[in-house]
Amino acid sequence: MTHDHDLVLRPTPAQITAALNPPPGRNGGDLVVETLAGLGATTVFGLPGQHALGMFDALRRSSLRYIGLRVENNAGFAADAYGRITGEAAPLLLSTGPGALTSLAALQEAAAASAPVLAISSQIPTAGLGGGRHGYLHELPDQAASFRGVVKSVHTVRTPSQIPSAIAAAWQSALTAPHGPVWVEIPQDVLLAETSLPVVTAMDATPEDLVPRPELTAVAADLLSRAARPAIIAGGGVVRADASGKLRQLAERLAAPVVTTFGGKGAFPWEHPLSLRSWLEDRHTTDFLEDADVLLVVGSGLGELSSNYHTFKPRGRVIQVEADLGKLESNHPALGIHADARLALQALLETVEERTDETAPRRVRELLAKVAERIASQELTLEQDVLASVRRALPAGSPSFWDMTILAYWAWSAFDPRGANTMHSAQGAGGLGYGFPAALGAAAADPTRPVLAVSGDGGALYSIAELATARQYDLPVTWLIVDDGGYGILREYMTDAFGQATATELTRPDYVALAESFGVPGVRTTPETLEEDLTKALATPGPSVVVLPAVLRMFAPTHLG
Repeated sequence: MTHDHDLVLRPTPAQITAALNPPPGRNGGDLVVETLAGLGATTVFGLPGQHALGMFDALRRSSLRYIGLRVENNAGFAADAYGRITGEAAPLLLSTGPGALTSLAALQEAAAASAPVLAISSQIPTAGLGGGRHGYLHELPDQAASFRGVVKSVHTVRTPSQIPSAIAAAWQSALTAPHGPVWVEIPQDVLLAETSLPVVTAMDATPEDLVPRPELTAVAADLLSRAARPAIIAGGGVVRADASGKLRQLAERLAAPVVTTFGGKGAFPWEHPLSLRSWLEDRHTTDFLEDADVLLVVGSGLGELSSNYHTFKPRGRVIQVEADLGKLESNHPALGIHADARLALQALLETVEERTDETAPRRVRELLAKVAERIASQELTLEQDVLASVRRALPAGSPSFWDMTILAYWAWSAFDPRGANTMHSAQGAGGLGYGFPAALGAAAADPTRPVLAVSGDGGALYSIAELATARQYDLPVTWLIVDDGGYGILREYMTDAFGQATATELTRPDYVALAESFGVPGVRTTPETLEEDLTKALATPGPSVVVLPAVLRMFAPTHLG
């Protein structure tokens, strides 16, 4: 009996001839790039180093496009954004020891945000692995151990023949829900070893589907169908699963108001009559969600930011759909459904009964009016005007990448992303320096539309070297730097807590002159001219910098009733 898959695996005469006559001069590095190309990768990010030179030399013989950044952590942020925008695993090529370790903060962000990144690092020669010979440059006692608590999976290669399977397994891991970063390490001598193995062609690394259990979705559908006041919290899992369309269908069928978390921005249309938007640091919103008799949480672990700093205490039944098993019911008792958001929403759509509730849009409007009244009472016109100017200047469909800065904190709650998978920030792990290198990765993924990066002056200095990268590859990224002379949010926190701030003030460069020294046009703007200057910069091909000297204040969050 012949099975279909037997036919698929049978090589053609041409394939047999090619396999028996591999091109000369190939090494382990060629097996790396051939495997990546076979898996469908087209672009790789990274930074070369001594032990990794075999891998980087092989790029010269491949069709892969290489985007080289100036700091490994920034290369990791670029790969993170590429993975978020494309939904593909973004290869990140790194060297041993210091090069590898410098990427850790970026990989932590990718893990927290479920961004698929395939990090491939060199290692010291195999003779030094496992307690053998010591004293190699860049050597760590156990390099993989440094990453094991950060990434989804770790894969160590010891021979050239292991390279394709290890990379394929890592690729599959990165793209199986929940998406995330993975780590492959290959010793220097393995990358440099000549190989007569056949050229790696198409690899099978299809991600595994994380399907919901039908008895659980049946119970969830029954609870939602009979609910009097259902509500939905949509997290980043909805965006990663490309499930915003299914979420909208379900919300409309249930007449259920929807709030999006900061990581789930764009998962639900901002102006929809059922949209509660993203005002999570607001007691009115928290009260509304606590009052729901059935609360569906999709693709969120209800962590610190999504739960209004753990003050959220739901009174009704909670249904939690979450691909990350460790987050399921970790913060609140729930009917926990371990599944990919898209598959779970589809199952619910097939089984829920339609609800009619003409009061839901009115209750949404009333809530948003209360939030607006609270913000208006704080006299923060400058901040709201600046954010509105950014929104008007940014073309619909253009992605934006936000560093950990006061304007970004405003944007989490108050910015209309105008579409799913368009607004991204470092709120997963919360490290500085994300915005600009991430925007470069997004521009590499889709250079047909301008990309916006937003940083404070403190965060900007983390990634200023990447102005060289932006210029070298002529990437269409406009970088808005809000310059307040220090770590603005920490200045606020410390002043509120201790009466004065320490270690928050910064000597900084003339950012316009600095940008121009890289060959990147720069302009100093004002709140009044920001929209015009930003619009012009975004419409101009290639990179640009817009500097806004301004001290912005944060709105007062409300955690307690």
